[in-house]
Amino acid sequence: MPDRDPSPEPDQDDEARPRTVLTRVKAWVDPLVVMIVAVLVVGLLWPAHGAFADVLEVVRTGAIVVLFFLYGARMPTHEVLRGLRNWRLQGSMLAATYVVFPALGLLAQLVPDAFLAPELQTGLLYLSVLPSTVQASIVFTSLARGNVAGAITGATLSNVLGVVLTPLLVTLLLGASTGGLDAGSVRGVVLHILLPFVAGQVVERRLGPWLRARPLLTRVCDRLVILLVAYTSVSEAQATGAWDHVTLAALGALVVVCGVLLAAMLSLTWWSGARIGLDRPDRVALLMCGSKKSLATGLPMAAVLFAPVVAASVALPVIVFHQIQLATCAVVARRLGAVR
Repeated sequence: MPDRDPSPEPDQDDEARPRTVLTRVKAWVDPLVVMIVAVLVVGLLWPAHGAFADVLEVVRTGAIVVLFFLYGARMPTHEVLRGLRNWRLQGSMLAATYVVFPALGLLAQLVPDAFLAPELQTGLLYLSVLPSTVQASIVFTSLARGNVAGAITGATLSNVLGVVLTPLLVTLLLGASTGGLDAGSVRGVVLHILLPFVAGQVVERRLGPWLRARPLLTRVCDRLVILLVAYTSVSEAQATGAWDHVTLAALGALVVVCGVLLAAMLSLTWWSGARIGLDRPDRVALLMCGSKKSLATGLPMAAVLFAPVVAASVALPVIVFHQIQLATCAVVARRLGAVR
């Protein structure tokens, strides 16, 4: 796991010196959030098109592959095996993703239509049955000094099962016709996550000590992947016109409801982890994996599960929630990681 950023111990002169406005801002503003907001603005103003979008997609995929190769190469194999044996943690993650979150999605249907349009309510219910995001969950677990091996296992298992569970839950809760399963989601998890991680494990004995002595390398990869995912997701939405029909009032209401859902899941996963006796690294993994939903899986599945005229509106809550979870969990992960 990455070491904490070194910070000098405050001396008496520092404590006696008056705190300026800039000092207070630096204490409260997370640099990673600032970078995320910046790339979101860039994505809205200058979305990727044509060849540049294609190149960006290749770069993002390559960055994810390298990231998980590094995770595998720097992680001792005995930690991975311990993560696979931790059924209490894995069961808790799956319950949070496919039981607790869908229950909250059903509760969100009680929001008055005057506050949130029915198609956006449908999108929230669809959001609630999606699998956990993989790369962001694991990156934030690492930043928060949690159980990365358990997070990799749980997030990957969530996505593999989600290829079947998500269409089934959509059919059960929304009555939509699945029209078949998206095998591309399984291939993506295997090719971009599992195989690089396994390849890293193969070379862990030779490369692991060198990587563990250089935590800056992994921290840089973590941040690059988060920023690439943030930019490409908002860029794709802007380029396809998914938000053209949404008013500012409707978007504001959606942001509020998504924020409440995320806050509820963060609170429930952190509290329940303590109640069932998980240690702190496992609680962090449950917090980060159990509270998130996958944009990468959600958008392609929406195109399969819904008619084209419905898919864009249904996908909008997924996009909005994705951005909120990235910005919020960046702060949460940094603060948890700073706890000694």
